[in-house]
Amino acid sequence: MKGHFFHRKDLQDILDNVLNKTLGEIDENHVFDKAQTNPKITGIAGDVIEQSVLGYPADNLQRPDLNVDGVETELKTTGIRLSKKDEKKYEAKEPMSITAVSPNQIVLEQFSTSRFWHKLKHMLLVYYHYSSTKTVKASEYADFYIRGYEFHEFNAADEAILKNDWELIRDFIIEIQHNFDVPESQYSRISSELRDKLAYIDTAPKWPNPPRFRLKRQVVTDIVQKHFGNKLEQLPGHYSGYKDIDEKCHSITIQDAGKTVKELIVQYGISVKDMNKLSKSVNESVIVKMFGGQSKKLNQIELFQRLGIVGKSITMTMEGNRTEDTKLFVIDFDEWTDKNILFEESAAYDFFANHQLLCMIFEEPSQAAPLCDNKFLGFKRLIFRDEFIQGEVRKIWEEVRSLIWEGKLTETVSLNKEGEPIVNKKTRTFRTEINFPKSRNNLVFVRGGGVDASVKTEEVNGIKMYKQYVWIKGSYIVGELKKLPLL
Repeated sequence: MKGHFFHRKDLQDILDNVLNKTLGEIDENHVFDKAQTNPKITGIAGDVIEQSVLGYPADNLQRPDLNVDGVETELKTTGIRLSKKDEKKYEAKEPMSITAVSPNQIVLEQFSTSRFWHKLKHMLLVYYHYSSTKTVKASEYADFYIRGYEFHEFNAADEAILKNDWELIRDFIIEIQHNFDVPESQYSRISSELRDKLAYIDTAPKWPNPPRFRLKRQVVTDIVQKHFGNKLEQLPGHYSGYKDIDEKCHSITIQDAGKTVKELIVQYGISVKDMNKLSKSVNESVIVKMFGGQSKKLNQIELFQRLGIVGKSITMTMEGNRTEDTKLFVIDFDEWTDKNILFEESAAYDFFANHQLLCMIFEEPSQAAPLCDNKFLGFKRLIFRDEFIQGEVRKIWEEVRSLIWEGKLTETVSLNKEGEPIVNKKTRTFRTEINFPKSRNNLVFVRGGGVDASVKTEEVNGIKMYKQYVWIKGSYIVGELKKLPLL
């Protein structure tokens, strides 16, 4: 048995003693001294926990770090930050690196005895609060507080998903090695061609740089939020990945396709005030009920949260055309304008690369028809292709950053067709617009949203504004969905 030996009770006592202290306060062995000459050193928080708290030297061996009462246990020191959506909740700062992807070794392994599972089977997670909105130097980690720790083991359902993901990567590498004389020339395909199939893990960076297995950020976020008491609803049934989700959607479609929203609301016992004045959000409640859940939103379901599935109801005309654009997520301007963040490390990239849209397709009988008359057609699952992310998404990400950095962000009064200022009826103030990327020129664009013109909670470059959201054109969504069969 290898690894640094500890009794579990002793580890708990040691870690209890450092809770709510900063990394600098607990750095008894002066690990931060090396950050003075190397400000970009990585892993400084983990080094402090290993060397100053647990008292053993750093090593790069591929075995788990600890032996806890005879159980080999991997130590992971993980950054958490407060969510922009709900500032009472923590979320993962980034994906969690696990171990190297070694093509010549993985093809000889089975999941249960693999180095990958050996690292994940038993983990000790130590959480520090990355409380800065910007990327900081290694020395500034000394100000971050330790906020929690846990001994973590995946349940049987999660283990099945991890096994499925790992086998997809292993089998893909086996296929490459079998079909190509120089397999190294094809390994870069792993991260792109398997992205829509991998549920819990990904690989980064891309070949020819040596990639590592990682737990996706949304998976780590779910682990973090469970630890801090934010539990999500468990769905009935067994799901080991996207394939099982697709099969469930198929069975629902066979049962419910052709029914109106009104019929589905009645069938699934959803309470509404006025059937003729429905909010579009009722469609999401219908999806949850179809899967056997009780919540109102998909983001309250653990399975969908971990798989990065975002529920969207898409209404098409009888001719199959667009009806409206789709709102995706709010912009965190502190993160977007951080000059030390690369696009591939950004929240924008993470959303488009690691989330998928589960689209509930409806058909409206006419433009004047109430929502309750829309007819359910079925489901389609939409992923965003690498070319789209690197083209359309990167374009607006860079444009927003440039506007702010170069002082070119402007606010102008909106004019009607006659060239007269538009007045907001509720507040009797002039309507204004910000020169963020608009839908007329972009497939991905920025649009604000708020209660009314008197409540502008965001301020950028001295300009007060609504919260700003990333949107995607309805015409693009519908065009991509037309290429996909119903699940």
